Amino acid sequence: MALIFKDETFRDDFTYTNSPATIRRFPFPFIEDQYRYSVNIEPHTPGPKGSVLEFPFDIDEHYVSEMRDRAMVLQDDPGRCQALPHMMTAQWDMLELVMVALARDYPDHFTLHRDGAHWHWINKPLKIDQKFVFGEVNSLPYEPMEYIGRQVQGDFSIQDQRDNQLWMDAGIITSQADWSLDFDVGMNFFEWHAPVPLAHEAGVFERALKFLLNLQIGKPVRRLNWTMTINPRLDTSPENYPKWGTDRTTVTPENVGKKVHLRVEMQGLFRLPRSNAILFSIRGYLMSLEQIVTVPKWGRRLPRVLKSLPQELVDYKGLSRYRQTAIDWLEKYDDGAPTTPGNGPD
Repeated sequence: MALIFKDETFRDDFTYTNSPATIRRFPFPFIEDQYRYSVNIEPHTPGPKGSVLEFPFDIDEHYVSEMRDRAMVLQDDPGRCQALPHMMTAQWDMLELVMVALARDYPDHFTLHRDGAHWHWINKPLKIDQKFVFGEVNSLPYEPMEYIGRQVQGDFSIQDQRDNQLWMDAGIITSQADWSLDFDVGMNFFEWHAPVPLAHEAGVFERALKFLLNLQIGKPVRRLNWTMTINPRLDTSPENYPKWGTDRTTVTPENVGKKVHLRVEMQGLFRLPRSNAILFSIRGYLMSLEQIVTVPKWGRRLPRVLKSLPQELVDYKGLSRYRQTAIDWLEKYDDGAPTTPGNGPD
């Protein structure tokens, strides 16, 4: 079924919003009323029809506007897309994985014809019609990772596997939650996760790395991650902190429902066939508190979860300035009734 794409902004006047259908498919990240840290990795298998889990790469009503915002970020800061020289095979792996998936899962919008190394890619929403030779960089306007990365929602990094470690050696990252590709590129798994609180003491990353080193081709996995963002701003990078850092000081009891957004990342991990690298997809979703509480179960659960957060996590996620304001606003939607298990709407 063809999607209808919205014309909206993620900066300046912030016209972004979610339709009722998109609210219902939002990947609300909390399965119970109390926050508990876990790796929460599960097989990235097809989910219910119409859900964000239906396909490996989710395309929704925000697609065209998100791609426009990505192009603006890359124009201002080309360093948001980087790949070390030895990652070219992995770049082609990523391009193939994404193109094949989009053409298969969204045939109304994407078409891929392959005749040996001669490929023909059509992206109708972005009005792209490109013939190229697979494996020949000069046949594309950008390197393969950037070319396809400009045409799929979410950020992507590619981890090279060597010396029993994963190394972040490539990425196209324009909508990150306060971390920097420019800083992290070339780092190993433990180094780029170093700022995360609590998990190190629990040995979470040692277990996660061991699991990922054994990830198999054709058996991707996924997990949810979350934080909060003021205004529906995609680009909350350290490089642009002067543009968004002060947003946290603008939250008031009157505007908190409109300004504060739950920011959820659907993170997928795919073993790539030629390079043996791992593609890490970070598909972000934004929803204001005003829209979250239109689902009664979420309106009850969110204030309970926010109250239960450890202070270390509050500090790490940058919630300190406005968490209590958000809780106070949300509590009127919590009638004390029990919530059902799981994260979906009732």
